[in-house]
Amino acid sequence: MRNALSAVLVALACLLVPCGALAAWAVHGLADTGRYVGTMAPLSADPAVRDAVADAVGDGVVQELEAGPVRDLFGPFVRDAVRSFTRTEAFGTVWEAGNRAVHDAVLHALRDGRADPGPVTFDLAPVTAEVKRQLVADRMPFADRIPVEHTRVAVVPAEKTAGLRTGYRLLDAAAFWLPLSAVVLAVAGIAVAVHRRRALAATGLGVALGGGLLAVAVAVGRRLTLADVPEPVHRPAVGVVYDALTATLRTASWMLLALGLTVALACLLTGLRGRRRGPAVRRSRRWRAKARTVAGAASPACDEARNGSPQPPVLGPRL
Repeated sequence: MRNALSAVLVALACLLVPCGALAAWAVHGLADTGRYVGTMAPLSADPAVRDAVADAVGDGVVQELEAGPVRDLFGPFVRDAVRSFTRTEAFGTVWEAGNRAVHDAVLHALRDGRADPGPVTFDLAPVTAEVKRQLVADRMPFADRIPVEHTRVAVVPAEKTAGLRTGYRLLDAAAFWLPLSAVVLAVAGIAVAVHRRRALAATGLGVALGGGLLAVAVAVGRRLTLADVPEPVHRPAVGVVYDALTATLRTASWMLLALGLTVALACLLTGLRGRRRGPAVRRSRRWRAKARTVAGAASPACDEARNGSPQPPVLGPRL
């Protein structure tokens, strides 16, 4: 019964390990504005990200122009200006500010239960103003007539806002309770087991298996994410962003794999060493027992030799 209970507790702990790591990454990694912006900031120098941003912003700015000859005339110039702007140092500042604003808007929608149930939007006006300033500095004709309007770009659709808010609350609770439960179950399973070394080795193997499954889940998630991108041209940019955001999760999966295998290997080596030392210890104990027996039997003879003559046995009381 103790071994069966230990196996159940250890199995539950090993199942909770990858789930707890995933929840902790989502809450403490993605949901932290400083870490998110710090992760996304270096991507402003990636060519795939620059091209994707140039296409999205260029289309958004062109849509603000009046339909007709004006759009046909300035459309190519605006797109070229946006593309050249993404190659400047100022783009890094705008990219970082835009990511911070988007992240703050998403977090506000997820954490505030009284927030508007509509879509989560981002204002494109600061980016349009920066592009306009760049065109004016380059002395582009009629660049000062480009309207800078507060165009709201939907980041999260309205139909997904409620589901994401519920999922975030569940992840927030799971990020604390799942790792704690995994540790408690693992300790309890090892303490209950009859052979604790074997239970510890099984826990190590289970943790390593959980880390491997987590790494596989990250790889499968990347493939599914890229498959959902409607435009194949933007898939390299999405892949770069996905790899940057899941770098910590991949590191955690490999750490779990290495830690579990190290614990299991250490338990195996100590067990083999104990088995090898067991017969030697038993032989040493038997030899010591025999030595004590021989020494006890030889002590009367030694006493007789020391006194010079044998002592007769005492048959009765002396008168």
